[in-house]
Amino acid sequence: MLDVEILTDEDHGTSLCVASPAVIGRGDGCEIRLRHWRVARRHARLDERIEGVFVEDLGSLGGTLVNGRRILQYGPLLPEDEIVVGAVMLRVRSVGISGEDVSREGGPPAPVSAGMPAARSMAVPTHEAAMVEWRRRLHARLLEALDLRRRDVSAMSDALLRQEADRLLEALVLDADAEIPTDLDRGALRRQVVDEAVGLGPLESLLADPDISEIMVNRHDELYVECGGVLRRHPAVFSSDQSVLGVIERIVSPLGRRIDESSPMVDARLRDGSRVNAIIAPLALKGPALTIRKFPARRLRMADMVDGGSLDAHMAGFLRLCVERRKNVIVSGGTGSGKTTLLNILSNFIPPAERVITIEDAAELRLAHEHLVALEARPANLEGRGADRIVVGECRGAEALDMLQAMNTGHEGSLTTLHANTPRDAMSRLETLVLMAGMDLPLGAIREQIASAVDIVVQQGRSAAGQRRITAIVEVSGIESGRIQLQELFRFERPGAGESDGAGYFQGCELMPSFLDEWRAGGVAISPQWFCERTPAPDGPRSLA
Repeated sequence: MLDVEILTDEDHGTSLCVASPAVIGRGDGCEIRLRHWRVARRHARLDERIEGVFVEDLGSLGGTLVNGRRILQYGPLLPEDEIVVGAVMLRVRSVGISGEDVSREGGPPAPVSAGMPAARSMAVPTHEAAMVEWRRRLHARLLEALDLRRRDVSAMSDALLRQEADRLLEALVLDADAEIPTDLDRGALRRQVVDEAVGLGPLESLLADPDISEIMVNRHDELYVECGGVLRRHPAVFSSDQSVLGVIERIVSPLGRRIDESSPMVDARLRDGSRVNAIIAPLALKGPALTIRKFPARRLRMADMVDGGSLDAHMAGFLRLCVERRKNVIVSGGTGSGKTTLLNILSNFIPPAERVITIEDAAELRLAHEHLVALEARPANLEGRGADRIVVGECRGAEALDMLQAMNTGHEGSLTTLHANTPRDAMSRLETLVLMAGMDLPLGAIREQIASAVDIVVQQGRSAAGQRRITAIVEVSGIESGRIQLQELFRFERPGAGESDGAGYFQGCELMPSFLDEWRAGGVAISPQWFCERTPAPDGPRSLA
């Protein structure tokens, strides 16, 4: 039986004696029923085992805390351990299993634990929990030691700061050696604490892993990674919310940006160009959240896209010619569909003699171009900067009007990306973004501007299994009866029922682009057969795009 003390804001506490296992929640069938809006119907479970009593969270939104730390499972519990469920605190005051106790189902007697002490003073948490707890303690002591020495850490190089932190931590570990459990690896503990104090904590090893393409920190003890296009939970955790906040500040501070309660969300980048988005309270309710979209270690080329099954050779050749022959291209797609990767690859086809200006909120583009000006801003007057082409990392606001004006005023061959699910949606979204500029332009004039500026829309897609592909290449052929006309040149035909995700075809739509005769007159050799052939889509590496 479990003797549970329940403490709420309304009263001083009540005691309840329940059989094990006991579910905590506000549902009718719960053994420990807590009537509070922050408590889930089935929130957590107390389970008595040979080793002692364990508490397990049952997937609740608010989570279960033990001694102020969110847990999935924790035990054996000590009598002084505080379990917080919603706004209610519980303590397991006494633990014992009697031979007279029977299960609630009327089954056989529960196992007897002879001589089990009421207070488990020798009980210790699991190895992982002990490692996290000592990381948290040593991290706090290390920061205190750095502060007491009045070291100007902002003026120290990364290597010197890491060296100083490691020296101080070595002394701290020696002082606490008798307290640290013997089964904990001192070297690993020191390395993790230093990484968390002056580096990026558990993100260091994940960033070094070439198979991981995206890292998502939902809260300090909840971390997910994308590997091969598949999202999965990773066992790595931060020691506290303060550690996550420290990592975020170390990322954004060198870029001259800030994140605080008045500005709780920021976009930034790492030194290798990886894209970072961070959110803190009051917007982030579960604690500081962080998303990192890694740059590939190797600069991808169009051949990699073809080999990976993102498009076929005819589509690749056509896109290369569109860039070389100065067609204005919009890459459209959903979040994580590979738009920026494709934009980087297309930019490699810009002739080296041309002057290129790139404009981004957070620098992600990696153009291998000699005559390049890279701006991390949204400047107006794009036309007056002497560029042959303009590459905008993403159109998502009033700058879309500046982009269209630039495309219509001598900057042919410009490139940008847009969030949209279909080429038609991309045109509608572009109209909406232009309206956000507040110029009070009539819709007809906006559509005329779009139809004259944009030549090609490339639609990116991502399957449920993580495969990224170009699903359509569409020409903007003009405007008729007030509606922008689109002509599909290539498309990806998705697999039918019962076929694998790798099945499917890249299909030419048997329609020639309106500028094909212009290309031929300019000496470009292109076969009409490109727009008629059907190519099976290989099931390539999902993480490629």
